[in-house]
Parts: sequence; structure tokens; C-alpha cells
Amino acid sequence: MNMLESQIERYFCRKVRESGGLALKLSPAGTAGLPDRLVLLPGRRIAFVEFKAPGKKPRPLQQKRINELQKLGFRAVCLDSYQKVDAFLEAVFE
Repeated sequence: MNMLESQIERYFCRKVRESGGLALKLSPAGTAGLPDRLVLLPGRRIAFVEFKAPGKKPRPLQQKRINELQKLGFRAVCLDSYQKVDAFLEAVFE
């Protein structure tokens, strides 16, 4: 069975809730390409996450936005598997 982007996103949101955080859906009017979720975690940790189906890459505008956020000093990533979700959350809490 092929994993869907929505399944990975739901898994991520559940894991964030379990860790005491919020994974807020971003739907900004007028700013295309922003990541799917603004993530607020305990300890003032903030991240932006784009979700893709396994093996899929962000569109060029999405990658541009991720790069812009990273240059501003934010964690901004694209996650395409449960394993990457787990590794990302583990790294954030180190």
C-alpha cells in the first residue's frame, strides 16, 4: 500500500500533540508556497513542516519558502515518511 501525504501529516500531528505541542495548519492568503504546518513545541521550539508522499519533493516555490525560513533561522523541513517524522521530532527535542 502506498502511503499518502495526508497519512504522514496526521501521524505527525498526533506525535506533536502527544509531546505537548501544536501543529497549526497554515493557509495564508496571498503567500503561496508556505509549508503545511507551523509547529509550536514545548521549550519555545518553532518549526515549519511541508509534507509530501514518500519520494516526492517540494515544488520549486515550496523549496524557495523553506530556504527563506531557514535563512531566517527557523527549522523548516519537508517530511515524506513516518521515519523522517520520528527523526525530526527526536532532533528537535535533543
